[in-house]
Amino acid sequence: MKTTLSNPGEDLQAIRDIMERSSRFLSLSGLSGIFAGICALAGAAVAWLLYPDALQLSSIPATPGAHVGLAGNNLFYLALIALLVLIAAALGATWFSFRKARKAGQPFWTLSTRRLLIHLLIPMAVGGIFTIILLYRNHPELAACAMLVFYGLALVNAGKFTFGEIHYLGLTEILLGFLAGIFVQYGFWLWATGFGLMHIIYGAVMYYRHER
Repeated sequence: MKTTLSNPGEDLQAIRDIMERSSRFLSLSGLSGIFAGICALAGAAVAWLLYPDALQLSSIPATPGAHVGLAGNNLFYLALIALLVLIAAALGATWFSFRKARKAGQPFWTLSTRRLLIHLLIPMAVGGIFTIILLYRNHPELAACAMLVFYGLALVNAGKFTFGEIHYLGLTEILLGFLAGIFVQYGFWLWATGFGLMHIIYGAVMYYRHER
């Protein structure tokens, strides 16, 4: 009777795969990034079509410490558009990731999912509060900078719990945020690039690398 000997290299790789699956949220779908980018671009287009003057006003180059006014009504509607974009992107990410997990026969809500959300939401919540403070102190020209930087930090913070592309997307968002803080006249376009175009690019990369 013959005994089949196991390959230590294959066993070690199998153990690594099991550990990776237990510590990482691998159900994150690249389609969710593409959907989030489309939502952001659609929201940016609506905001530009409805309130171009307000967006131009909030992007006027200002000297350090100078105030850039933004009418209260315009600010409310722009914030509402941004909130709707965030909700739509979050719902899309949940749906596409749940569908991917179901197709793979894997649970969606796991310890890795909770860790990912915690490490993602804490920097985002802090960034949201800081952005509100900037708007309250009449510095809307720095809102795009704050949103991009804190969102990038959130992605970098959560990147160790999912695919590596999220880490590099976070670094890209931080870089765009710094540029939005330096070149405030292009803040709106850099915001659209970071939350729109970059999401689509990185989402497509994730989809073709991990799902196709």
